Amino acid sequence: MNKEQLIKQIFAKKSFLCVGLDTDIKKIPEHLKESENPIFDFNKAIIDATAPYCVAYKPNLAFYESLGVKGLIAFEQTVEYLKKEYPEHFIIADAKRGDIGNTSKMYARTFFEEYDIDALTVAPYMGEDSVKPFLEYEDKWVILLALTSNKGSNDFQMTEDKNGKRLFEKVLEKSQEWGNEDNMMYVVGATQGSMFENIRTHVPHHFLLVPGVGAQGGSLQEVCKYGMNNECGLLVNSSRGIIYASNGKDFAETAATKAKELQEEMAVELEKIK
Repeated sequence: MNKEQLIKQIFAKKSFLCVGLDTDIKKIPEHLKESENPIFDFNKAIIDATAPYCVAYKPNLAFYESLGVKGLIAFEQTVEYLKKEYPEHFIIADAKRGDIGNTSKMYARTFFEEYDIDALTVAPYMGEDSVKPFLEYEDKWVILLALTSNKGSNDFQMTEDKNGKRLFEKVLEKSQEWGNEDNMMYVVGATQGSMFENIRTHVPHHFLLVPGVGAQGGSLQEVCKYGMNNECGLLVNSSRGIIYASNGKDFAETAATKAKELQEEMAVELEKIK
């Protein structure tokens, strides 16, 4: 999916919601655990319920890899189901890959050829040769970690050089020599608030993937106030606040309600940039 197609979907659905499929076998409803394929069954129900209200899904690989081969099969089934039944949705593999060039080439082959996913999160801290292999694929996206929402982000991302430039700002500036607004996005945590205004001075036209709205306490309105551009430029992710809103047999219906609530808030924000 290219940038124009993604923007078209956002305005057609009046939503820039990404549903995070952080599917934990220990947190899914008890009645599903009796299934032969509980992870995929849970994902399928969540996808069917929330698809009208979102434009993207983001399975987090750690939750699938924790179950070994069975988990990876469920991940693959989830991707295949999305591509078959909901091909208009953007699929992000949240895997945070990034290694020396030859290894990154294999990661890129895995996600962009084998799984044929639209986008992959990548850690930029090994530099250009660890990122470039992912950028060689047409209409595929690299989503670089820039300024994350976790407490430990202050340990490195906010450190300054002798000129007062912070490390995340260096990532934003340097990475634009490798990719562009048509194949590169950035992860910026919703809890960073007004920092979005600073980030937009470096990357005014790039899409930002924004986790942390909902269960982690980030404000959608604040993210939009400081981070939205005239093409929207945002994919706001919610995981726990949607998929674990209920642990009963009504889990899918409750997830749909939560997704719809966010979509309606997003529709209001999108109206402001028309």
